[in-house]
Amino acid sequence: ASAFLPFLPMLAIHLLVQNLMYDISQLSLPWDRMDKAFLRQPRKWDAQNIKRFMIWMGPTSSLFDMATFAVMWFVFAANSPAAQSLFQSGWFVEGLLSQTLVVHMLRTRKIPFIQSRAALPVLITTGIVMAVGIAIPFSPLGHMIGLVPLPLSYFPWLVGILFTYCVVVQGMKRLYIRKFGQWF
Repeated sequence: ASAFLPFLPMLAIHLLVQNLMYDISQLSLPWDRMDKAFLRQPRKWDAQNIKRFMIWMGPTSSLFDMATFAVMWFVFAANSPAAQSLFQSGWFVEGLLSQTLVVHMLRTRKIPFIQSRAALPVLITTGIVMAVGIAIPFSPLGHMIGLVPLPLSYFPWLVGILFTYCVVVQGMKRLYIRKFGQWF
């Protein structure tokens, strides 16, 4: 993205904070529970399937990063070096929330939150990390790392992008299962 923007889309400190927060949210995964149907038979680790999965699912998140870029650029006029902090704040929040939410999407063959819900520790830690991620641009920490408060009008766009992302990931997951006959 930095090849097409007149500024860096995210600073190194933003990536470090975002990564730290995401890693904290993932500390709860050992306490998650698997779907009973998945546990009925032993599974062999299949590196080829992981490679195929990455090629299949990887570009999906990039499309939604581009959608976020377009919203920040065209809707919120964060399209100049003077407005880079607003752009970076919007992408920081969307990036953290999308990578945290997708864990719920990918942990099951089923429809997450409806047909299969993560264990309470996973729900709590991912929920807290997402709430803190939203709050950071409004906080002294956000100010210290160069983020700025997002306008309230950003949040309906964020919800729309994240909801659409979840729907698309669920659809891609269904297609993957239909094509390859397995989900991890």
